[in-house]
Amino acid sequence: MFIPRLARFRPVDLLLAERDRWVLWLPVMFASGIGIYFGLSFEPPLWLGLAGVAAILPAAFVVRKPGGQGGGALLAVLVMAGMMMAGFTAAQWRTAAVAAPVLIERIGPTTVSGRVIEVETFPGSRRVTLERPRISGLRPDRGPQKARLKLRGKQPAVSPGQWLRVRAILTPPSPPAQPGGFDFQRHSYFRQLGAYGFSIGTAEIIGGGKQGLDFPALGLARVRQAVTARVLAAVDGPSGAVAAALMTGERGSIPSALMDSMRDSGLAHLLAISGLHIGLMAAILFVGLRGLMALSAPLALHFPIKKWAAAAAIAGAFAYALIAGATVPTQRAFLMVGLVLLAVLVDRKGLSVRLVAWAALVILVLRPESLLGASFQMSFAAVIAMIAAYEWISERRRARTGQAGRQPPSSARKAGYYLAGVALTTVIAGAATAPFAIYHFKRRVFR
Repeated sequence: MFIPRLARFRPVDLLLAERDRWVLWLPVMFASGIGIYFGLSFEPPLWLGLAGVAAILPAAFVVRKPGGQGGGALLAVLVMAGMMMAGFTAAQWRTAAVAAPVLIERIGPTTVSGRVIEVETFPGSRRVTLERPRISGLRPDRGPQKARLKLRGKQPAVSPGQWLRVRAILTPPSPPAQPGGFDFQRHSYFRQLGAYGFSIGTAEIIGGGKQGLDFPALGLARVRQAVTARVLAAVDGPSGAVAAALMTGERGSIPSALMDSMRDSGLAHLLAISGLHIGLMAAILFVGLRGLMALSAPLALHFPIKKWAAAAAIAGAFAYALIAGATVPTQRAFLMVGLVLLAVLVDRKGLSVRLVAWAALVILVLRPESLLGASFQMSFAAVIAMIAAYEWISERRRARTGQAGRQPPSSARKAGYYLAGVALTTVIAGAATAPFAIYHFKRRVFR
């Protein structure tokens, strides 16, 4: 028989020995299916991915019944193939779900009107995103789902939810500047941005302006804009722009010279709302609330204050992630922190390496196109590299600690370990993200 003979090969033994880590390969195979889909030069039939999943599932069910080593290895292969087809299917359906009209040629000057759903602040200008814009001279059914306009010069104060009318010139999303470069058209497609342009003259607010949370997305956009404006008003200069970026993720106000300096020094990643920011928010809430509740003896002795603090930390981290725009690094950080705190609620211990795997899988299911972006690749590359490195270091440390006569480290040595850990973390993260930074940004640091 094929299966018993297959079990004699060493690769199968290695595969079975790693049974506890099979779950870590699920997002890898899911991402492989997404990569295959986006690597095609044609659009496959929508049923193709589902047909592949439907064909693999019965085979996996049949193989699972006999058991045995060979059956276990073959079952793992079928499950991985099924995850690959599932990733292919997710990318197909996501692409079909966001399909929207795209401007095919330059238009304007013309009159554009629509509801503002996002406002971004830049030095000397603002950029607004209009939902379902009405473009003079263009049939409504051929107009883009969203249009992004840069308002130049002196303009009225605009907030999400208002209706805006302005004279503007519109162009379709531009193609990549070079082979293998950033695909701005694909980036715009998955955000349903079918037109870009700039204003001519002063915009006019023709309606709206209600400040209630009439729509969740608009309410969050108003909060983000209000927080950014208050920070910029309270802190002058580049410091205020950096502070606003750390709070709301709005980096448009940072001067280009300062942004270039941060990129060259390798500090630009601090502006992305990710693990550091979400972790600090959750830690402050968790430790602070638990400490306050522990001051009351009846409360601390008769109620699960640790779980209450964990629930509040989850809610606070989620609110912060929404206000910060919920980018891919923010989603990854919130999912990992949320799962750790959820483990506190159910009296379980969180496993970091599995948290990364499940966080990646959730993001890829919801937004398969994020796999192709630098944000997803660099964020997960840094986290996975650090977890793998410290997992190896922890195993070696446990082996040394188990030796007889091992003395606990002194305070000076502990301080040295801490400084070495900080330096090692920087080296690991920089080495893991450097290939992706070179590929995506092609920046020359030394001049």
